[in-house]
Amino acid sequence: MATSASSSLSKAVKQQYMELPQGDKVQAMYIWIDGTGEGLRCKTRTLDAEPKSIEDLPEWNFDGSSTYQSEGSNSDMYLIPSAMFRDPFRKDPNKLVLCEVLKYNRKPAETNLRITCKKVMEMVEDQQPWFGMEQEYTILGTDGHPFGWPSNGFPGPQGPYYCGVGICGTNAEVMPAQWEFQVGPCEGINMGDHLWVARFILHRVCEDFGVVASFDPKPIPGNWNGAGCHTNFSTKEMREDGGLKAIEESIEKLGKRHHYHIRAYDPKGGLDNARRLTGHHETSNIHEFSAGVANRGASIRIPRNVGQEKKGYFEDRRPSANCDPYAVTEALIRTCLLSEEGDEPVDY
Repeated sequence: MATSASSSLSKAVKQQYMELPQGDKVQAMYIWIDGTGEGLRCKTRTLDAEPKSIEDLPEWNFDGSSTYQSEGSNSDMYLIPSAMFRDPFRKDPNKLVLCEVLKYNRKPAETNLRITCKKVMEMVEDQQPWFGMEQEYTILGTDGHPFGWPSNGFPGPQGPYYCGVGICGTNAEVMPAQWEFQVGPCEGINMGDHLWVARFILHRVCEDFGVVASFDPKPIPGNWNGAGCHTNFSTKEMREDGGLKAIEESIEKLGKRHHYHIRAYDPKGGLDNARRLTGHHETSNIHEFSAGVANRGASIRIPRNVGQEKKGYFEDRRPSANCDPYAVTEALIRTCLLSEEGDEPVDY
């Protein structure tokens, strides 16, 4: 197996350092999205006391010339704490802090999609938009080959791997070495915050085991499933009796704005998803919009129980595994709740 050397090191040695007393000091790991729109960066700041809210966390800065976000001659960028979580690695009272990135002039960095997403979410908070995102990923060895695959060949065809013999759930996926975890339901901006931090935690756990997590939408070409980030969406109206009508109205709006959503659903404006959304391997065709009950080959799937109960949620199966959840959830709100039309978002 192609694992890194760190996977075989004794974790007991590390544990003796982790157990050293830290007094009243707290370590806050600041996390942000780099200039690729996909990569995560982090650095740690020591605080004098445990922060109880975002307001207790100081702004910070970093060298944007090393993260594809600025030039060396004017490289300082601002980290604005936006969401705080318990740290599962250093443990309580230490924190993980997800940050927005601002440029030297305090305007949002190009990959800071959270700022407009939050604004749009606040416009519709009375409708209580809920999201649940299904993050698929592929475990690779350090050689870039799917973990557990024969080094000079391929495993048996897909079929026996899906849900093979546990955030709110996990399961093995259709392609061997591919897995999924689900985050949600989260309301509004919390969806993007929680999914980005979940990805960060996944990367850190993979380091301990000497493997790599890939969010590539089509890591292996050919007759193998790609990796998506299916997004489940509902509003208060959809979840109440007779909500199927509101679901169908939203799907009708989505059908008229397919290309706008395709551009928003991967970091490369649809180019990544073009490798995945072929109309095969449980996907819809990237060039066509479709919807159906219990249809995993459609752009939008209405779960069978939702069709029977006439209320609930729908699943948008188009977002890629490497999508920015802020972009995806914002696009759904703009089209379904703000009734925007056309290929460009409205500037509010």
